[in-house]
Amino acid sequence: MLGSQVVILITIAVYLIAMVLIGVYFGKKGSGNSSDDFYLGGRKMGPLVTAMSAEASDMSSYLLMGLPGLAYLCGLPEVSWTCIGLAIGTYLNWLIVARRLRRYSARIGAITVPDFFSRRYGDKKNLLSAIAAVVILVFFIPYTASGFKAIGTLFNSLFGVDYHTAMIIGAIVVIGYTVLGGFMAVSFTDLIQSIFMTIALIVVVVFGIQQAGGVDTVIANAEALPGYLSMTKGYDVTTGGAASFGGLSIISTLAWGLGYFGMPHILLRFMAIKEEKKLNDSRRIATVWVVISMFIAVAIGVIGYSVSVAGKVPFLTNSSDAETIIIKLADLMSQHGTLLAIVAGVILSGILAATMSTADSQLLTAASSVSQDLSQNVFGIKLSSKTEMIVARATVLVIAAIGITLAWDPNSSVFRVVSFAWAGFGAAFGPVVLFSLFWKRSNKWGALAGMVAGGVMVFVWKYLIAPMGGAWAIYELLPAFVVACIALVVVSLLTEAPEKEIVETYESVCAKKVKAYDYFLLGTL
Repeated sequence: MLGSQVVILITIAVYLIAMVLIGVYFGKKGSGNSSDDFYLGGRKMGPLVTAMSAEASDMSSYLLMGLPGLAYLCGLPEVSWTCIGLAIGTYLNWLIVARRLRRYSARIGAITVPDFFSRRYGDKKNLLSAIAAVVILVFFIPYTASGFKAIGTLFNSLFGVDYHTAMIIGAIVVIGYTVLGGFMAVSFTDLIQSIFMTIALIVVVVFGIQQAGGVDTVIANAEALPGYLSMTKGYDVTTGGAASFGGLSIISTLAWGLGYFGMPHILLRFMAIKEEKKLNDSRRIATVWVVISMFIAVAIGVIGYSVSVAGKVPFLTNSSDAETIIIKLADLMSQHGTLLAIVAGVILSGILAATMSTADSQLLTAASSVSQDLSQNVFGIKLSSKTEMIVARATVLVIAAIGITLAWDPNSSVFRVVSFAWAGFGAAFGPVVLFSLFWKRSNKWGALAGMVAGGVMVFVWKYLIAPMGGAWAIYELLPAFVVACIALVVVSLLTEAPEKEIVETYESVCAKKVKAYDYFLLGTL
């Protein structure tokens, strides 16, 4: 192993040990001693930690690997419109969902998203909680698998370490601090990980431009590829020519933003903040960070292509390889002295941070679905506080093991796996969240219909309709989200109105500090 690689490895090792120690610290503070603390941190989160934890848990490995890889291969259109949709979705989620969800969940005592659905609609049989828990397991397991895949890819590409060994070691670290410290450990590690991610993005851009020969060279190389810098075309790597990217494709990629309304690991952050009024600060911090980080991530892909043209890194010709461009750039940096090798270690720790900050949140959310929503709420199994924590931690281990199994193939694409899981949550949960908060006539049957219709349609569109090509080949989130909304509204109106107690609770929650943007959404039907 080269001296630069040793320095990088030591830097990464220090980072990983620090994450585990944070888990130990919060475990000793009692953050994992009760379900409320383990899953929601006792609703004690400050605005900075809330904002950065939410966005770090959102910006998984696709931020540092998926987005740069897509930009590297195909240029700006798909990745740029995706980022625009995500930026809009981020802002709107914080603006119209966060405050009311925090208030509503606290009022009815909900500590998980499935629990919120059942309590909101007075679902005494917990059908909503059961279906929601299944949805979380179905889509979070492959989502988590994509994170483990990114860890394995990093160490395999850089050090030649066996892909599977590296993946397992990374998973053990994530499992370790999640099991030990619960939500607070996950949230504070997310804050630290967001800092690492930011440093990684900025340093790689500066270094990449220098290695490519300057900004003018980067632009010239990109312009030489047909459609690469266009927002309405795109570069087709298989033909070497421009590919059409019209209005329907733009709408389809903008639909990524709809996914935010249904992301349980993000919604949990809204529920966990200490003071509702602090959400305004969190919104500003989160939105600015997301916009800047995604812009830089796309730039890294474009710059990385020019570094390949300069002969500093090899050309990457498929999606799986292209997603390693930031790893290649960090490796190149490490060859320029000890100091830059340490910086490269920080950058690669940033990739781990992006992966781990999402995987830990997903594991915790999935664990809550099994131990809290299924075991207790659905099946009525009464557990002591100590037993509940044992079940929760055991669930984390089982789900992680399944995720590792699904990530066993090193050639899978991080971006594509994440996009499918994102669509699943956005379609199954997004409409239910919005209508539960802004339409008092919605009922449990409508919510159930919307959730099932959205989740099923994601599979139907992805595997049966989209392969037909043409106008049908749009991102599955958009049609599934629309179908879910229609199903929810129609079934709600065809079935009995919500009980008086449920309506009164809704009205009391909505009566507090309603802003202008709420009036249209309040729902008076």
